[in-house]
Formats: sequence, C-alpha cells, structure tokens
Amino acid sequence: MADISISAIDRLMRKAGAERVSEEGAMMLREVLETLALDISREAIALAKHAGRKTVNAEDIKLASRKLLAMTKLGV
Repeated sequence: MADISISAIDRLMRKAGAERVSEEGAMMLREVLETLALDISREAIALAKHAGRKTVNAEDIKLASRKLLAMTKLGV
C-alpha cells in the first residue's frame, strides 16, 4: 500500500497550477515521489550513521537530497 494518499498528490498538483488531475497521473506522481523519498531517506540514514548518530536530522535530509539531485543532473 502507498504511503502518500492520492488526495494529497491531487492537492499538490492543484497547488502547482493543474486545473484537473487524472487518477493515473496522480498515481504516477505518487510512485515517483515515494521512490525519491525512500532514496533520500536511505542516504540521510547513511549520513547520520556515518556521523555516529541514530537520529536523522534536517541537515542529513538536506545533504542527501542535494547529493541525489546532483547525481540525477549528472546522469549517474
């Protein structure tokens, strides 16, 4: 089961300016966002562990997301 609701995705897309959102479109965006969130989470957890912490903090999330975005831009 998905962790992000379709209604939350619909609200985000409408906030971004979409007038209408198909269920298939919302489901696809949900899949993409959940995959991205898992990737960022895994990287942030690794950063926290590397720093000797069990707690993932905001800086870990920020660094993880920047790293993954940079890798995406480089086509890695």
